[in-house]
Amino acid sequence: MSGNAPKTAADHRIAHIALDEETIIWRNADVEQERRVAIFDLIEENTFRPLRSVERGASGPYDLRLSVHEGRLVMDIADGGGQMLETLLIGLARFRRPIREYFAICDSYYQAIRKASPAEIETIDMARRGIHNNAAELLLDRLEGKVETDFATARRLFTLICVLHIKG
Repeated sequence: MSGNAPKTAADHRIAHIALDEETIIWRNADVEQERRVAIFDLIEENTFRPLRSVERGASGPYDLRLSVHEGRLVMDIADGGGQMLETLLIGLARFRRPIREYFAICDSYYQAIRKASPAEIETIDMARRGIHNNAAELLLDRLEGKVETDFATARRLFTLICVLHIKG
């Protein structure tokens, strides 16, 4: 392949992700582990194609910074050299309930893995995955027309959105 090879789908991905640390007020070891795993998995494999930036000629891989401001998710998207490409704002009102449910079920899950039977842990984990999957579908809907992504990427991004909502 030559150095002028066309950009591939592999170029439309997140290469680096950062969370606004000022947004994160508090987190415990369980939440910190969730954050680390979500970021690691996201960087390892994701699909992320910001449509307006691509239409203007931008290509990935991309740097993404997530924060929450005035009830909206702020997605600052830059190219690999740090040049800002665009900022997406996504209202989070529709995510309040899934975030609250996810926190509640995760709390139950973390307690269960310390003292519950394997069957009880599996039941709680199935419920946790269901809430997580539904929230990922909601995020895919909210990104429609803005970012092309896949289910696994949306799922990991939802985990990071939750981390940004921890209030203590």
